Amino acid sequence: MARAMDRRCALKQMAAAGAALAGMKVWEPHRAQAAMSPEVRKAVRRGLDWIARTQSRIGHWHANNSYRVPMTALAGIALLCEGSTTTQGRYAETISRAVDYLIRNSRPNGLIGEPNDHRYTYGHGFSMLFLSQVLGEEEDIDRRQTLVDVLTRAVRFCGQAQTRAGGWGYVSAKDGNDFDEGSTTVTQVQGLRGCRNAGIPVPKEIIDKAIKYIHSCTMPDGGICYSSRNRSGSRPALTAAAIACLFNAGEYDGPYVRKLLDYCRRRLYNNINNVAGSFGHWHYTYYYYSQALYRIGGKTWENFRDRLYAKLLREQTSEGYWNGNIGPIYVTSLNLTMLQLENDYLPIYQR
Repeated sequence: MARAMDRRCALKQMAAAGAALAGMKVWEPHRAQAAMSPEVRKAVRRGLDWIARTQSRIGHWHANNSYRVPMTALAGIALLCEGSTTTQGRYAETISRAVDYLIRNSRPNGLIGEPNDHRYTYGHGFSMLFLSQVLGEEEDIDRRQTLVDVLTRAVRFCGQAQTRAGGWGYVSAKDGNDFDEGSTTVTQVQGLRGCRNAGIPVPKEIIDKAIKYIHSCTMPDGGICYSSRNRSGSRPALTAAAIACLFNAGEYDGPYVRKLLDYCRRRLYNNINNVAGSFGHWHYTYYYYSQALYRIGGKTWENFRDRLYAKLLREQTSEGYWNGNIGPIYVTSLNLTMLQLENDYLPIYQR
């Protein structure tokens, strides 16, 4: 327990140092960390054990025999939220295999993923996030340098993949596709922020352009539209993701953020049990919305958390996983990340 607390303090210090270097406001906690209830602790352990059991021998997970890179990164993030690392903890070996798999899938041009995947930016962004959170705990000098090299190339690729509008699409703009889309943009920004917090150089203009892009996609009602080219209406899922993204980038307050929060409050805060209340996949929506509300803290978070966690516990299967759109690894990884936010282990999710 003492070592876990020491590690949490060290990670907070690392995040604060990275934030200071990046000119970010360091988010201060609104209250002491809440102890995880026995029911939530049991559900989390069962879910994490199921993820560990279903990892392939070469280190990856998949969704219906595809999306191996993004599923591996998302599962790895859920395991890191428990407090294990590549070198210690119950899931150290599982995390280490996942890291090795993603390193092997890092291309010379910096892409982490399969070039023939028609939506490879998702895997690239989630991989940057996962590997950047691993970097600070890696004790092997050679492997640490490998991670630095992989992430440095990944950041460079990400900058080259950015569209003229400042967002990202499903593939790199450098490959001749200047299409931009909100959910992949959020994924890239979170990955870039994770890299920057870990000490990987990230050109400020890349993130600045992305933030301007998010602002430009805001509709009059305070919601975020699908892309700069498709402004047919606001989407609660993308709006929730945009708030989490802005928080990660250091934009916590002001009229613009409050407008987005108000939009989500009206559509998502009391709508947890109504799947039709959000565009797209329920788990994507609340994965990001829970991050935003956890950063806010206080009664706003506590009231939401209690209802969210009750729903997630009801829906867990007897085997320990959750089912849903895109498959059990995707849904289980997102649910476990939500359930473990108060562990406060990963700088990207900390207050």
